[in-house]
Amino acid sequence: MLDEAENQTQALSETELTQSLEALCQSKAEEFYLLGYEQVKAEEVWACVSEAYGANRPRLYEIVNHVLTLKITRFMNWLTMKELQQVEIDR
Repeated sequence: MLDEAENQTQALSETELTQSLEALCQSKAEEFYLLGYEQVKAEEVWACVSEAYGANRPRLYEIVNHVLTLKITRFMNWLTMKELQQVEIDR
């Protein structure tokens, strides 16, 4: 009986998974907006979280945990580092 329930929960298609993760990142961007960070985009949230994954794709619950526990200080540090790297490249 446990195997049947497990098979049913693993039935997310790639499209459904992508849509769910986009909605999750959008929710986090909206949370940051409410904290006064009005320019944060869902794509930036995903880039910040997914940067640590490299070629390895973690389990879904790990991705969700990383997005939901992302703090604004970590995000702003990531964004600052990206901007500094871009300045170095432009020189």
